[in-house]
Amino acid sequence: MEKGLTYTSKTTVCKENTALTVGSGDMEVFATPALVALLENAAMNAVKPYLPEGSTTVGAMIQTSHIKPSGLGEEISATAVLEEVEGRKLTFKVSASDSKGIIGEGIHIRYIVDRERFLSKL
Repeated sequence: MEKGLTYTSKTTVCKENTALTVGSGDMEVFATPALVALLENAAMNAVKPYLPEGSTTVGAMIQTSHIKPSGLGEEISATAVLEEVEGRKLTFKVSASDSKGIIGEGIHIRYIVDRERFLSKL
């Protein structure tokens, strides 16, 4: 796994991913939990093609800002760039933007895990 792997995930702000609907606020703007999920999705997909058979990644930590609101109909792009690889630990720089610019950014850590072994802990 090499530094610099990147992926961009996109979504459009709709009623289902607003703060009002998900319960994180009371306005029809892109919800912070939806932003976090989109950032995690970008990180997961950045490394997915390079994982060993039977492996996946799981999110362990995300530290992010959500600095600007995005309204209904706005397209959101979230990009993750692999910054550091330490064994199974992967550290990503993440950022998200809409048509007006950056709406959030931060750091996300994921770990490579064996799917079966991970699920056996349930």
